[in-house]
Amino acid sequence: MSELSITEGDFQTTKPKVSELRRIALVMRSRLVVVVSSVVIIVFILVAFFAPLIAPRSPNAIDLKNTLSPPTSTHLLGTDELGRDMLSRIIFGARISLVVGIVAVAAAGIVGMVLGLIAGYLGGWVNIVIMRFIDALLALPPLVLMLAITSVLGGGLLNVLIALGIGLMPTYGRLMCGQILALKEMDFILAAQTIGAKRGRIMFRHLLPNALPPLLVLVTMNLGLAILLEAGLSFLGIGIAPPTPSWGSMVNGGYKYLLTNAMISFAPGVCILLVVLSFNMFGDGLRDALDPRLRGKI
Repeated sequence: MSELSITEGDFQTTKPKVSELRRIALVMRSRLVVVVSSVVIIVFILVAFFAPLIAPRSPNAIDLKNTLSPPTSTHLLGTDELGRDMLSRIIFGARISLVVGIVAVAAAGIVGMVLGLIAGYLGGWVNIVIMRFIDALLALPPLVLMLAITSVLGGGLLNVLIALGIGLMPTYGRLMCGQILALKEMDFILAAQTIGAKRGRIMFRHLLPNALPPLLVLVTMNLGLAILLEAGLSFLGIGIAPPTPSWGSMVNGGYKYLLTNAMISFAPGVCILLVVLSFNMFGDGLRDALDPRLRGKI
């Protein structure tokens, strides 16, 4: 029987290759603030989804004999000026805020990305027309633009969604256009053009997926911004119309009673703070996870 010769090189190991999705998950999981923010976001989403099962009472049930009640065992967060249970209104208000944020950001993102993609790839007069339109919208601060739109269209859920979508859309168009201008000069795009690939295939199969990472970060951060802007519009009285529970309108309705029953404004204000801060922290973590400089290191 011949002896087996074992050398040190036989035991040399190579670093296992980590998939891109696993690498992103590892980076985000390593940051405690991102984990906590993710938990907060998930909790609010579950609360909004199961609001009819969780809320102890109807959010619009009026009890004039029990107005401005402090927190008790019956009403854990007290009641407002009409005797409505604050906890129930905050739970249903989470549904309004999250729906407004998700729908508005999705609409703004889709429209803005498509416009930026077309402008960046086609160039020429198409780029000039689209980008000047986007620049005109960017010239106004988002809140001022939304105030103007809601003043013309009026309040209500649909009009608030339209105002938020128009106000948030320009940032997606500008960012996407910049990404496409850089990507379309790269070798893999020139190779696709050389073999005769159609414009639609190049734009949506090659350019769009490679331009998405920074736009995904913008989406997560704009979710918090959309919720904050909706709360601001409702606070000013031109957002979600009563009696629909909205965190912004609840803050507006309770600020007059800050010295007697601060919970009416304090509770919805804390919810706005937690959700907006959580989305921003999650966006920061996602930005770090998508950073190309970390590839190969984790």
